[in-house]
Amino acid sequence: MAKSWSEKFNNGRVPEIETCQKSFGGVPAEKKFIISTPKEIDSYIQTIPEGHYVSFQKMKQDISNQYEVGFMCPLTAGIFIRNVAELAFENYSKNQKIKEITPYWRVIDLKIPLVKKLSFGSDFVKEMRQVEGLPL
Repeated sequence: MAKSWSEKFNNGRVPEIETCQKSFGGVPAEKKFIISTPKEIDSYIQTIPEGHYVSFQKMKQDISNQYEVGFMCPLTAGIFIRNVAELAFENYSKNQKIKEITPYWRVIDLKIPLVKKLSFGSDFVKEMRQVEGLPL
């Protein structure tokens, strides 16, 4: 049986610094990168004020800077931000108020490929970005 979004979010992992063996997803060979966690990405997004947008790339750079490495793992960053969005939407669907869920739409815009992978589609992302006056 597949894990729930909550189980994936609460996976018990801690951030890890690795060295890239060969160039991958914009991370050059021999460079250090951070493998973050869904909780860390969730915490980062929660610091973004209402009505503000931080690009996915900027989020990755900000988190990698905290660890004094140049990069964040591009694969896990996408997986983990999707986990954050899916869990937030799931909680919203269970009657949690908008102000109580992680505002992932402040990082996910309609132009990044990740939005097409969301199980609930892009309409809610679009709606919330419009509500906050963010670019689509």
